[in-house]
Amino acid sequence: MSFKTNKTQQITLNDSFINQTPRTQKMIMNSWCKDFADIVFPAIKEERFSVLYSDIKNLRPNTPINIIVGALILKESNGLNDDELLESICCDVRYQYALHTTHLAEQPVSDRTFSRFRARLYDYERESGENLLNDEMMHLSEVFRKYMNLNSNIKRMDSLMIASRCKRMSRLEIIYSTVANAVQLIHRLGGDEILTSNLIHYLNEDDYNHVIYYCKGEDVTPRLEKVLQEAVAVKQLMEDDSFRSFSEYKLLIRVLTEQSDTDESGNCIPKKKKEITPSSLQNPSDPDATYRSKAGKDNKGYVGNIVETVGKNGDSLITDTGYDKNSHSDSQFCKDYLSKKDSSSAPETMITDGAYGGEENRELANSCNTKLVTTALIGKDTNPIFADFIFSEDGKSVTQCPMGNIPEKTTYYPKTGVCRTLIKKECCDNCPHKDECKGKPQKKNYAVHVSQTMKSRASYLKEMTSKEFITLARMRNAVEGIPSVLRRKYHIDDIPAYGLLKSRQFFLLKIGAYNFKKLLRHNRIGRVESALNLEIA
Repeated sequence: MSFKTNKTQQITLNDSFINQTPRTQKMIMNSWCKDFADIVFPAIKEERFSVLYSDIKNLRPNTPINIIVGALILKESNGLNDDELLESICCDVRYQYALHTTHLAEQPVSDRTFSRFRARLYDYERESGENLLNDEMMHLSEVFRKYMNLNSNIKRMDSLMIASRCKRMSRLEIIYSTVANAVQLIHRLGGDEILTSNLIHYLNEDDYNHVIYYCKGEDVTPRLEKVLQEAVAVKQLMEDDSFRSFSEYKLLIRVLTEQSDTDESGNCIPKKKKEITPSSLQNPSDPDATYRSKAGKDNKGYVGNIVETVGKNGDSLITDTGYDKNSHSDSQFCKDYLSKKDSSSAPETMITDGAYGGEENRELANSCNTKLVTTALIGKDTNPIFADFIFSEDGKSVTQCPMGNIPEKTTYYPKTGVCRTLIKKECCDNCPHKDECKGKPQKKNYAVHVSQTMKSRASYLKEMTSKEFITLARMRNAVEGIPSVLRRKYHIDDIPAYGLLKSRQFFLLKIGAYNFKKLLRHNRIGRVESALNLEIA
């Protein structure tokens, strides 16, 4: 299939919009499809996706990319599935107007158009590492930002857990399912003759219920040990090169590594629960999903990160995203975002919660012309008095205490970065900050432990009490509503795909739909204000 752009729309006498009644045409022009047709559809960069198709020009041309991408955004915007989207495009003139297809007698989409396009995106990203859909959604957000005149340098960041649709499994279920999948693979490849008698039961349809549910009254440990021993036996059967490329074999090796140990006799035994890492396999159907507990809630799946640009009159857009396994921390998302910027970047203020903070992130933010404002600090509290200690340029000695006293001696500990500072006893005895510094009395002096990190934290705590900081911190509250909107309206926890790369496609399209709704809100408010101004005039 060759790539071809879709730049023109030839109006015909049978155009489905022209043949509507004036009343219907007015309703269409006042609906969401007018803004989509005029702003979103023309902005889609078809050439970006040319790498998904052949360079040979005389092959059958592709379905227009702007129609596919536009349709997928409308699908998420209106809460449809693929079949409902196809029906809407074929039967609803609003979708045809939005996608510039009112002139066509037959709509250029089928029941497989969208799934095949997602498969092409997935295969290309897996091979090249390039996320075309992310580039397109961020390009559209930039188009929306310019259209809405959203030139603010204030941004806010937040993350949300995204649940995988895979079934929650116990350790026994995970190991059993992985072994069963491997045995089924051997069976499909015609290897029944190598299956031993103690492994044949995995081919029985009722075996899962017998092992997992019917024996619930029995101790789990013996069953766990038995399944692990059978897993080792299956692994030995699959050590031939003909099996190594299959995902069933790779998952079997992974499960044995994550769930088992070897005792002194060389037997495979289950690991203790505390030794199982959150990144271990949660379900063979979704091998990328990981486990994480946050805010008292357990989550198996992924984590999304959003950066929202804030404008006047309540306007805002999501202008950057991140998506990874839920073991990816907020602090790392902050580093990922800042690493894409440099010192020549336009100055901006990033407002986040405490999880995005840290001395390393603040230094990285300063290096790329970004002011990082976190509404809280993680870690131990530091007394504000430490902000007034003066250090040498290398940070390995204290040159002056808050009261202007010069230490007699400073010892630097490289492992902790802490300076042990000795100050004369007569200086500390009458000092009003003696209790705040928590100096330990010696025979001739007081020993105060302080570090550059403590100084930075104390300085930041002082900054948090300023009026400017409080005003900025209050602006962050609005971003907390985005995860709720993505869950309630865009069903972010019900993504119909497994795996990191596939589920991320749906996440990005939902972000695109969210931004389109923000664009509609901006235009609606603008039209209302224009109407009010005309009435006043």
